[in-house]
Amino acid sequence: MTTFALAIAIFAVVYVFIIWEKVHRTVVALAGATLMITLGVLHQEQAIEGIDFNTLGLLIGLMVVVGIAKHSGVFQFVAIWATKVAKGNAIMVYALLAVITAVFSAFLDNVTTVLLMVPVIFVIANQLNVHVKPFLVGTILISNIGGAATLIGDPPNIMIGSASGLSFNSFLWNLGPVAVITGFVTIGILLLWYKKDLISHKDAAEEIAKLNPKDAITDWPLLSKSLAVLGIIMIGFFTHSATGLEGATIALAGASLLLLFTLNDPEHHLQEVEWTTIFFFSGLFVLVAGLEEVGAIHILAEKLLEMTGGDLTATTIALLWGSAVFSAAVDNIPFVATMIPLVQDVSEIARIPIEPLWWALALGADFGGNATLIGASANVIVNGMAEKEGQKLGFLSYMKTAVPLTILSLIIATIYMYLRYLV
Repeated sequence: MTTFALAIAIFAVVYVFIIWEKVHRTVVALAGATLMITLGVLHQEQAIEGIDFNTLGLLIGLMVVVGIAKHSGVFQFVAIWATKVAKGNAIMVYALLAVITAVFSAFLDNVTTVLLMVPVIFVIANQLNVHVKPFLVGTILISNIGGAATLIGDPPNIMIGSASGLSFNSFLWNLGPVAVITGFVTIGILLLWYKKDLISHKDAAEEIAKLNPKDAITDWPLLSKSLAVLGIIMIGFFTHSATGLEGATIALAGASLLLLFTLNDPEHHLQEVEWTTIFFFSGLFVLVAGLEEVGAIHILAEKLLEMTGGDLTATTIALLWGSAVFSAAVDNIPFVATMIPLVQDVSEIARIPIEPLWWALALGADFGGNATLIGASANVIVNGMAEKEGQKLGFLSYMKTAVPLTILSLIIATIYMYLRYLV
């Protein structure tokens, strides 16, 4: 068997096992990564180089900060506030949380947002005595859609912005409108989809009405320190282009600062990091590095772009949908990393404007990442946090909701791209 066929076979078997769900996805991913090395597809050094430590560092830093902050009672505060504003109506709470998730994802980034929102969601679901799964699925979908709106909203956008030199305002002006439209359409459909599951009990609503959000705060000094550090981290993300500091550096610096402020033994806080999620990402990065090493992703991407014959409209639409399909299968971060130089080459060779291609790549990767539980960082994190709470989303079960909504979001994006850039 050739190295090319071996890499494809390993990845395919891993993917089947992830969908099968009889073996934990982290074990499967690490086993597949090990096979990539031991069977000669990659050397160990190449495997290590394939791991995106910027992404892992960003996740670990934010998980530490969120893990410390939750001991202040801030998540219970947000949960009680949201339910009181919605007067205990589960449908209204769902819509309110979805809007909050979309806004936070655009201006904080979707990874930070889901880390902040998932603990709140579990508190609310328990208070209202409703199923938590609709909230978790909605959080994944809306966080990726909201994250598409800005330069810092989703890791693929950060990578595209870094390679293209496009500014924060450029992303907001060009992708913000389609993200808003898609977000509202998706929220509306989710409310109809889960209407029967979002029926709050009258007694629960009455009990919530009696609660005071401020009573949920158990440690005001810790809350102040946590909010201050989160503010510093957000400023770091916003000024990334000016300072040159990567997301991992900013997040880990914030985590170190908050650990220093609390002066606690770090062992407890480090135990709250979703290490199974971190190792799953590590294994997935190595698997994709194996596909990249044998040229599989490059070949697929080139064929996708060659089919268009250099026509701007055909190239843009093919890039949008092709990016969505591949991002759903292999995670949008490594796929975008592979596509960036190819997009640059295609624009230069075919002599077509490159900016619409950047927007197509961003929308395809961000929206397409919604289709599966491994399509984007936010998906993996939410699933990992849910499993820790004893709630299993299920790979295929998630796709039954996510795939139709992903296709709809891509149709909206296609219409938007055509009317704005291709007419």
